[in-house]
Amino acid sequence: MNQRERFLRACRKQKVDRPPLWVMRQAGRHLPEYRELKLKHSFHEIVQTPELALEVTMQPLRRYDMDAAILFSDILVIPEALGQPYHFQEAGGIKMEFALKSAADIEKLSAEGVEERLDYVPRAIRLIRDEIGPERALIGFGGSPWTLATYMVEGGSSKDYQRCKELFYTDRALFDALMEKITVGLIRYFRMQIDAGVDAIQIFDSWGGVLTPDAFEEASVSWMRRIVAEIAGEVPVIVFSKGMHHNLDALVSTGANCLGVDWTVRLGDISRQLPANVGVQGNLDPVILNTSPEVVDREARKILDDMHGQDGHIFNLGHGITPQAKIENMLQLVETVTTYRGPQS
Repeated sequence: MNQRERFLRACRKQKVDRPPLWVMRQAGRHLPEYRELKLKHSFHEIVQTPELALEVTMQPLRRYDMDAAILFSDILVIPEALGQPYHFQEAGGIKMEFALKSAADIEKLSAEGVEERLDYVPRAIRLIRDEIGPERALIGFGGSPWTLATYMVEGGSSKDYQRCKELFYTDRALFDALMEKITVGLIRYFRMQIDAGVDAIQIFDSWGGVLTPDAFEEASVSWMRRIVAEIAGEVPVIVFSKGMHHNLDALVSTGANCLGVDWTVRLGDISRQLPANVGVQGNLDPVILNTSPEVVDREARKILDDMHGQDGHIFNLGHGITPQAKIENMLQLVETVTTYRGPQS
């Protein structure tokens, strides 16, 4: 069984000889070679230049024996393709070129021409596919409609998501009009990625956890369910909704093959509550990669032991890797996961 087969079987909750391993998107940002590249090129330039996106995607794979690569890109390419550009602020955080403040602002957005405006993405995917060959899986991704809407309505990063929540509660028709455009754009975007050669799609619902259970269903889950239904059967779909492990029924209802889980819950407990055909992905606390190899080995083994004997586990972090992650710790994580064969006596 090669690395790609192992990954795809685990997505579909089938038996594998060991958990496949990959690390969340932007895995290269803790590497010196990535920081060196950033001195020469802006983030936007890297994302929009297929050869540079290939380079950043491959950087962690050259150092670590992981089972899958993830496309180097950003979830905010969709708002940009709809007509709302973004940039990263010097002090940190995301800033949209303008916030959506009116019906007229939303009306101007359009999913028509998404393929042309994002043509650099499938070009990068084909380069990556050729580079990694058939042995490793290639993962495409995008943000959930709700998560993208928060940036678009708030005008960037937010602490309380107040304006987007207010739009949802007070003007559902306008909120739905925005979500419709985002969802259509995402479906077209995911189809582009699938056609270009990705083996799986991951939907990052980073801010689903700020919603009440009822609002979560209406503002986030229902739109993800529609996306998954559109691409179901073409490639496995992974849904990661940070902070929503207490709402498993809603997440399962999306139709995802696999659920990403953050580090605040025991992964085995979640897995045992899921249907027989839904796998899990996770869930090492990213901060552990900032510590020492001994701590990494110990904490990774706790997760592996907890999941031992259960099918459908993709070992991953419980959220994105931090720039402070140490290379020696990543090497230890790979060693621990790839050589794991069961609890130590």
